[in-house]
Amino acid sequence: MKKILIIAGIFISFLLIYFLQINFFSWYNIAGIQPNLFIILALFIGLFIGKFYGLIIGIIMGFLLDMFMVNMIGTNMLILGLTGFLGGIYDKNFSKEKLITFILMVAGTTILCEVIVYIMQLFFFKIELTIFKFIYVVFIETIYNVILTIILNPLIQKVGNSTEENFRKEQTFSKYL
Repeated sequence: MKKILIIAGIFISFLLIYFLQINFFSWYNIAGIQPNLFIILALFIGLFIGKFYGLIIGIIMGFLLDMFMVNMIGTNMLILGLTGFLGGIYDKNFSKEKLITFILMVAGTTILCEVIVYIMQLFFFKIELTIFKFIYVVFIETIYNVILTIILNPLIQKVGNSTEENFRKEQTFSKYL
């Protein structure tokens, strides 16, 4: 029952982030560039719930974003699914409790996601973007995501630890074998 409530909470968080992305950050952007809070949410899911849930929920969130925003169909599915899966891999290899590690995870994942989107735009849509503009956009978006991660870190850690406790309860003993 608690897992269903947590999944419902993730869906509500998705809707809240969608509202923030569409409304609030369209007004409060840096040089016309918005943060990508969906990357932080998908990374959170992978880190605290696991790579399987991160992959599945990331794909579902990406599908919904593709349907709402109608960019390139499948782009958000790929990006958020990959981000959720990477979160699970990061969980096995790094400490998510340290702020600097979490910041590096967010920054690295943001850069990776933007590089994938850039490559997809080049190949599928033949959109020519200059490398300097691309680096500028990635830099600003990464800084924006990092700043929001620093602000939201206490909440992320508190909710994340509670979520992890409920999702990984039955796996605790087998984790050490």
